[in-house]
Amino acid sequence: MANEALQELGDYIAGALSNEVRKTEIVCDQLIVHALRPGIVRVLTWLRDDSNCLFKQLVDVCGVDYPSRDERFEIVYNLLSLKHNQRVRVKVTTNETDPVPSVTAVFSSANWYEREVWDLYGVFFTDHPDLRRILTDYGFEGHPQRKDFPLTGYVEMRYDEAQKRVVYRPVELVQEFRRFDFLSPWEGMLGDGRALPGDEKASKPS
Repeated sequence: MANEALQELGDYIAGALSNEVRKTEIVCDQLIVHALRPGIVRVLTWLRDDSNCLFKQLVDVCGVDYPSRDERFEIVYNLLSLKHNQRVRVKVTTNETDPVPSVTAVFSSANWYEREVWDLYGVFFTDHPDLRRILTDYGFEGHPQRKDFPLTGYVEMRYDEAQKRVVYRPVELVQEFRRFDFLSPWEGMLGDGRALPGDEKASKPS
């Protein structure tokens, strides 16, 4: 019954926003609306104000990186309707160069969420009132949540006792990357199919 209600809501949204919504689907009991990037402001405004929706709360805005796609980034908006006790997830896609319209005029809480997406993924939001980094340090290079960002980063920060201040230096690894021996009982499953000591406690009785 719950999925039927979500399907009806998805069809209702797709019909009302046929020019801005590509499709709707239900994944893991969650209604997902795939919107076109230029129409995201209208989509969220309509979802907030329509009497059958009333998604008044923007719970979160986050990014996802799929490097193999032409438009590698998904921007995900999670909305909540307290009136109807429902949630909806709205997604738009973009690449490294095409900006996404800011929705801060629709939901003021989007301000910091969009700054976080810009900081970690490098997705630019047009008409944002204060688009600057929010989690990384001043002068930070790159966007650390991108899949192609190196795990070690580009620079390291440490306190220099001689200079009595924090200094930045290029990353220097003091040893080679550790090579894990997955045949070791301390680092992985045994190669001959035997379980690690203690795993028998999790097995179901025959």
